[in-house]
Amino acid sequence: MIVDCAYYRDGRRQHEGAVSLEEAAARRAQGGFVWLGMFEPGPDELARVRETFGLHELAVEDAQAFHLRPKAEQYEDGTELIILRTARYDDEREEVDTGEISIFLGEQFVITVRQGIASELASARSRLERRPELLRTGTASTLWAILDQVVDSYAPVVSELERDIEQIEATVFSGAVAPTERIYFLRREATDFYRAVHPLLAVLNRRLQPGKSPTELLPYFRDVHDHLLLVNEEVAAQRDLLATVLEANIAVISVEQNKINLRQSDTMERLTILATVFLPLSFVVGFFGQNFGWLIGHIAGFTAFLVLTVSGLLAPCVVLYVWLRRRRRQPGPGMPEVRTAVPHAPAGSTK
Repeated sequence: MIVDCAYYRDGRRQHEGAVSLEEAAARRAQGGFVWLGMFEPGPDELARVRETFGLHELAVEDAQAFHLRPKAEQYEDGTELIILRTARYDDEREEVDTGEISIFLGEQFVITVRQGIASELASARSRLERRPELLRTGTASTLWAILDQVVDSYAPVVSELERDIEQIEATVFSGAVAPTERIYFLRREATDFYRAVHPLLAVLNRRLQPGKSPTELLPYFRDVHDHLLLVNEEVAAQRDLLATVLEANIAVISVEQNKINLRQSDTMERLTILATVFLPLSFVVGFFGQNFGWLIGHIAGFTAFLVLTVSGLLAPCVVLYVWLRRRRRQPGPGMPEVRTAVPHAPAGSTK
């Protein structure tokens, strides 16, 4: 839908409220330029705009698609298509919302097509309207206002991502295990954000080339470029930091898993010892529990009970204890036997 359509001449808006497409197209002959703002327009609406302003069909197709990277293209009629990626941090969901702005830039018109909720341009328009000295330079001033707002909106996203990364980093380097899924999600967001920021440097570098922008606007484009360069460096550093945090978190997970394995091994060792101790005792008790005539006839007194039962239980325990002690002192398979080297006195010594 059309959000606003305004006609500018001599650095000022020439009317209150929005004008129709036909009136805006007719006023271009009087000098000045038209700024048409649209939000998620349909195919029919874009076709109408294309016929009114004579846009290239490939440029209109690009405005309907969602791109991963910013770009700038120039067509035979001199119209330029500039695509920007926008970003906004959602505090409730702790996620980065992205949008897109397609800008058709001609000598007498500027058409902005916004996609996504993170692409508001009303503040950029109102701020530019308070700068008539910039509006007099033509349609390039609208491009500067849009770029300036988009780049300024990147700074809060960088700060919020930095805060999330610091929380994850504090968790990991304190020795606790952080949710790996959260780290992957943050790294993916930082990567997507980097794809929106880094290619925009080429778009701005193009505007800084001789003859591409009015001389009055060059300092303003350089200022935007400097801010974007700083954001680009911070986002690249965040990507690298998240890769380090992910590796550290995997190391913490490995340490915790090793601790669990050691506890399980210790428990299994204790259970094995108990089973080993009770195995011969179970055999002795089972043997004397048989109802053979000899056992019934010969275990008649208390002395025989002590000798044959109690001693029969103690003897396997003693043998097992001696065997385990000797087994522990012997080196394991494949391990060299440790011997203590005794130093010899040198020849000729009296000691």
